[in-house]
Amino acid sequence: MKPEDVKVCVIRMEGTNCEDEMAEAFRMVGATPEKVHIKQLIGQTSQDLRRDLEDYDVLAFPGGFSAGDYIRAGAIFAARLKSSIGPQLRQFVESEKPVLGVCNGFQILVELGLLPAVDDAMSPVPTAALYTNDSARFECRPTVLRNDNRGKCIFTSAMKKKQLMMFPSAHAEGKLMSMDENFVQKLEDNDQVVFRYVTPDDEKPSYPWNPNGSPSDIAGICNPAGNVMGLMPHPERVLTRFTHPDWTRGYDSEEGDGILVFRSVMEHLLR
Repeated sequence: MKPEDVKVCVIRMEGTNCEDEMAEAFRMVGATPEKVHIKQLIGQTSQDLRRDLEDYDVLAFPGGFSAGDYIRAGAIFAARLKSSIGPQLRQFVESEKPVLGVCNGFQILVELGLLPAVDDAMSPVPTAALYTNDSARFECRPTVLRNDNRGKCIFTSAMKKKQLMMFPSAHAEGKLMSMDENFVQKLEDNDQVVFRYVTPDDEKPSYPWNPNGSPSDIAGICNPAGNVMGLMPHPERVLTRFTHPDWTRGYDSEEGDGILVFRSVMEHLLR
């Protein structure tokens, strides 16, 4: 397979607003992304515009405010998908094709039951949720993340262990919670913790370096198989150094920290 043969479905609906950046991220690493409206996948359009999820190699859920975040963030998007193409989504994940969700995309993956998916590849009901930030307000700020995955997640294969990266956050509901009191420990045992918030000095953060109060400072997780990842900060907004807040210093190339997420999945697919 050549890089341009990798077809990426960047799925969107009303309220999605980061699809252009997500598509550009995959384009920069050589893939062929297509921005696909949810109606094209679930058959609510003319025949010539319909798309089949099976034809894609990667599924990406970008950020935004899908359906205005009514009910809960990501809930309506997830409900529409699950009620129409739920079996196809399960098959896509069980075939170990990569699925990425950023910010609102992470919220959608949790609502779909594709994360954390500790006991089932696609749980029938959500087993976690992204709660309102402890500050009770929308947080838009640079955040420093550390790659704490031990090797399972395919979206970090191009990163060094414990590598620090700056991905900006922009969310009001990013606190990962569960009714399961052993939730964090299960994620640790399964190597499902991918990114943690840290300070620029790689110390345990408090607000604002952990912008939402997420337990154990978790910023991103993957499923037990490592092919589905969700994270709240936006790697697609720092594809080059020029969109970093400190872009004038400390960089040896024009690449930004976020490109490593997309390079990782491409390297995995091309191996």
